Amino acid sequence: MKTPAKVIRTDKWRLNPTTEQRVLLSETVEVYRRACRYLVGIIYTHWGELGDLTADQLTPAVEKLMHKTAKRPNIKYPQFNKTFYKFPSYLRRAAIAFSAGQVSSFVTRYRDWQSGSRKRKDAKPPRLNASTGCYPSLYKGQCYKLHGFNTVEVKVFNGSDWIWTDVHITGLRERHLVASNKMMSPSIVINNRGYYLSVPFTCKPEKRKPEANVTAVDLGINTTATIAVVTHSGTVIHAEFVHPGRDIDRRDKRLKSVSTRASLTMGKGGKLHKGFCSKTYDKCRRINHQIGHIVSKRIVEIAKKFNSSAIVFENLKGWRPKGGKKRSNLRQKFHGWLKSKIRDFTEMKWAELGGRVVEVVAAYTSKLAYDGSGVVKRNSKKYSLATFTSGKRFNADLNGAYNIGARGVFKLVCRNDNEGRSSKRSGRPPRSWVCLCDLWVSGNPKLA
Repeated sequence: MKTPAKVIRTDKWRLNPTTEQRVLLSETVEVYRRACRYLVGIIYTHWGELGDLTADQLTPAVEKLMHKTAKRPNIKYPQFNKTFYKFPSYLRRAAIAFSAGQVSSFVTRYRDWQSGSRKRKDAKPPRLNASTGCYPSLYKGQCYKLHGFNTVEVKVFNGSDWIWTDVHITGLRERHLVASNKMMSPSIVINNRGYYLSVPFTCKPEKRKPEANVTAVDLGINTTATIAVVTHSGTVIHAEFVHPGRDIDRRDKRLKSVSTRASLTMGKGGKLHKGFCSKTYDKCRRINHQIGHIVSKRIVEIAKKFNSSAIVFENLKGWRPKGGKKRSNLRQKFHGWLKSKIRDFTEMKWAELGGRVVEVVAAYTSKLAYDGSGVVKRNSKKYSLATFTSGKRFNADLNGAYNIGARGVFKLVCRNDNEGRSSKRSGRPPRSWVCLCDLWVSGNPKLA
């Protein structure tokens, strides 16, 4: 097995500054942003000579233009040292790196626009955004000093000078407790929800010795996620339904209020103004974000508990839902289907533990019975219920999870997955439509 690659994840530590410290932190962020705007102009003006430099070469080249020293008394832009008095050297270099990234991005996008690479024919040219919402990166020893995990000493700007102040940390995550994780330079983040330290960690997962099983996930609209742990011999050792109904009801209740308010606003005709119910939609997006994390966290917990070799999803990229019957809410349910969000969140969490995510063909996972009896019949009144040709009644989502797990096993461990499966040319189901019963036939395949 290959050594797992390093991954970078970020924790958010909540700060509890005093009223005076809030002013100092806000002033520090503001002066850093003003410095970035100033540097964007300098770097863009000289991009012809700076654009071909490496990152290590660019920073000293920019400093030669705007930072006065004893050995370099004559510079082209002496206003920087006057405007940003005693600006810390580490913050200055961080601002240069960020500003260079802004200019590089703009130049690339503008060249693409000039060459005709546009989403629309009438697309306007990109603009250089010097007024950015960036946050200052803090370097250990120079800009911040961590005293345990209760207090952080931060260098802040008080309007005339740079001073140190102790800020209490009231909320932590868990990544700092992992010995193999390496803490990188944090950033001060200020928004309408509070004051935080955004702390990135370099995570180096340990080598895994997984068991001979996979964790299969069937993502649905009636049940958010149906999970089945399938061994390489076709035995299902765990099955679980994950459906945070309370959060889903909170989201749907808010979305339903939008149509009511829209009808009261428009009447029988007319148009809604731009940004109509924007706060409600923002709240629903945050609820969806929370649902994605709740479900993905549970999937990873199960995979970790059974030490699975992989987590298996259906490949639903590019899938488009079909509208339901008139006056049905099926289309709204599909809009709230978090298939991509849950899959992406799961992959991020699982990669941090050194695991891998596998995608299999989605066709006929729920339509074929896991026992090989053929196509199932779905109940028209209760679509989550499936009836096999033998008369057996089974949960359709769980049946799909079994088949997803079987396809994941064949994709991972079978040297030759065409044993007992015919090709498309024979008129029978293609080899990619593996069911759980195919693992029973093949026995216990050896690892490839």
